[in-house]
Amino acid sequence: MVWLRWFGSDGLAQVSFYLSSLAEKSIMSGFTIAILLLGLLGAYLLGSMPTGFVLGKVLQGIDIREHGSGNTGATNVFRVMGKSAGITALIIDLLKGVAAIVWMRWLLSSGWSLSPWMQDWAYVMAALLAVIGHSKSVWIGFSGGKSAATGLGVLLALAWPVGLSVAAVFAVAVAISRTVSVGSMVAALCVPVLMWLLAEPLAYILFAIAGGLYVLLRHRSNFSRLLAGTEPKTFGKQTPQETQTVQTLRSKQ
Repeated sequence: MVWLRWFGSDGLAQVSFYLSSLAEKSIMSGFTIAILLLGLLGAYLLGSMPTGFVLGKVLQGIDIREHGSGNTGATNVFRVMGKSAGITALIIDLLKGVAAIVWMRWLLSSGWSLSPWMQDWAYVMAALLAVIGHSKSVWIGFSGGKSAATGLGVLLALAWPVGLSVAAVFAVAVAISRTVSVGSMVAALCVPVLMWLLAEPLAYILFAIAGGLYVLLRHRSNFSRLLAGTEPKTFGKQTPQETQTVQTLRSKQ
């Protein structure tokens, strides 16, 4: 054939190699996308494990959403079910966040190479889905907690110096205010600043802004009560107004 003689066998070999390489890259891209989606799904499902709800059912046979503030977070578990249950919920919720990032890192280290820039964004998306999963759990009708503990977990896994700094800020704020919600909100405000000061990647800084705003949004009722002077202290003596708030929350069905 005329075109075959003109193109030559070397040219055909090059075209064949190019097409096979293109096909291989397309297949690898498809597999990479599938791995990323699997990682993100796993991160959400890990975050959505309803720790407080399960503890309420197992330990006291109650639906924690029908008691206290109506959410499944560690603070409400602490108030309704006691110190041991509250600490257990806190630890498990924190570990959920760590596990979500570890899961994504394990998947991406199994031969599915991405550029460092893309890896940062993959970890950030997993972190955000874990945080959202905690407060919007598929297992309990997309309800849940306020995402502070799980948020701390993903921070420890993403950038442990930032995570430890945030934990310290949280502890100091709680020690001064005697109120966990104050500690959570102050910590959420500090995360973007700490990410920037410690020169973390841009993706992490943007996650800190988005995640911090989400945690603050989840605490809007606490903020309203703080402004009204009726937010109950988690530790220490409460004012009459705070005591009334606690009674109102506990009577909520």
